[in-house]
Amino acid sequence: MPWIQLRLQADEDSAEKQSDWLSACGAQAVTFFDNKDTPIYEPLPGDEQVYWADTIVMGLYDAAHDMDKVLTYLQSIHPDKNAMRYKIEQLEDKDWEREWMDNFHPMKFGQRLWICPSWLEVPEPDAVNVMLDPGLAFGTGTHPTTALCLTWLDSLDLTGKTVVDFGCGSGILSLAALKLGAKAVIGIDIDPQALQASKANAERNGVSDRLSLYLPKDQPNLKADVVVANILAGPLRELAPTIIEFVTEGGNLALSGILEEQAESLQQIYGQWCAMDPMTVQDEWVRLDGIKR
Repeated sequence: MPWIQLRLQADEDSAEKQSDWLSACGAQAVTFFDNKDTPIYEPLPGDEQVYWADTIVMGLYDAAHDMDKVLTYLQSIHPDKNAMRYKIEQLEDKDWEREWMDNFHPMKFGQRLWICPSWLEVPEPDAVNVMLDPGLAFGTGTHPTTALCLTWLDSLDLTGKTVVDFGCGSGILSLAALKLGAKAVIGIDIDPQALQASKANAERNGVSDRLSLYLPKDQPNLKADVVVANILAGPLRELAPTIIEFVTEGGNLALSGILEEQAESLQQIYGQWCAMDPMTVQDEWVRLDGIKR
């Protein structure tokens, strides 16, 4: 079915209000976009959502929707209708799920690890292959932060090790660790849908008996040989004492979801407990790793 998207320009104070306006006009979905490439990081649970100073609020409408009425309504309630900046675009009618599937291809990380869409044949049957269908959860390996962590896991000897995947998303790092020889992995995520996706992917890969999944409120007290946290800089900073507590003495730690300008402060924070290696950078994203003293 074809769609129409209506974009409104907003600021951090008006973005939520304009979202409500679009919903009131019959938008099927409303999305916020940064209009100036200014990073805003994931709020901690319970924190107030913060928007960009220059925000695009986009409403998605059925192509048959009367957009003249929508614009008339918006102009009638806008504080200054002459200053209301908007753009209407017709979206091509596509099978969006098929479009996404067609652009997710097998990818190799390090020397032996492949991440393969579950609906395609593996390129190297004798390699370490993770079959993945991320569903609604984050993590396919295409983002630099995930790629950095996968390459790091491939570089370790995980045989018989216990791993904590903090912010497990689709389970991609958990599955990679298990396929690379880990004895057990504990996956933790704030999103129940992420835990469902991780569980389904673990079953698809035949490793569900070695993967335990938890919401943060239920996370166990334990020490792990390897801890990987691919979340974002804000939560990595706030949750540093929690994350570091999982790492056993002499254990390996990797952190990602970090932009270059955020790396130094996080290096100092985690350097209180770990001997940190030089940062690894890919497309302006950083992985920090080290060994707990």
